[in-house]
Amino acid sequence: MAARYCKDIGEIYQQEQDLEKASDYLERAADLFDSEGQTSQSNTIKQKVAEIAAQLEQYPKATEIFEEIARQSINNNLLKYSVRGILLNAGICQLCRADAVAIQNSLERYQEIDPTFSGTREYKLLADLAASMDDGDVAKFTDAIKEFDGMTRLDPWKTTLLLRAKNELKKQEDDEDDLT
Repeated sequence: MAARYCKDIGEIYQQEQDLEKASDYLERAADLFDSEGQTSQSNTIKQKVAEIAAQLEQYPKATEIFEEIARQSINNNLLKYSVRGILLNAGICQLCRADAVAIQNSLERYQEIDPTFSGTREYKLLADLAASMDDGDVAKFTDAIKEFDGMTRLDPWKTTLLLRAKNELKKQEDDEDDLT
């Protein structure tokens, strides 16, 4: 009961746009569900916490949570098919940090978590976006997103974060132009 109440309170705070308090209550709920052995329910709530962390620009925290969920889900027959979407979310959080080396390291780590990940559209998107960030090519970045979105619609959360990453890339490109 306590886990459900914490989840409900967290969702109310989320609706009220008090994301800090929402995150706190949802984390409590996830811990309580974990202690009751309800991993699936806990992972669902942890995903919300990670999404809120990303909205608050706490990208390392969000990435860590998504990766933890992916590691737990890969060995579960019912959850393993959701792993590539979870890893995509983690990769998008890494892109927002605009650190090309960290993104490449993450892609390698994701292949260790899920050996089939490198053959997915999600991996191709992340690899293309990482390459365009490394090259400082905003047009290539946008084209990769358009290509992916043409097959699989991006939800508003992903769109918002990808826009942040694109703006970060533009900022880097502008800074380089100022130096020359």
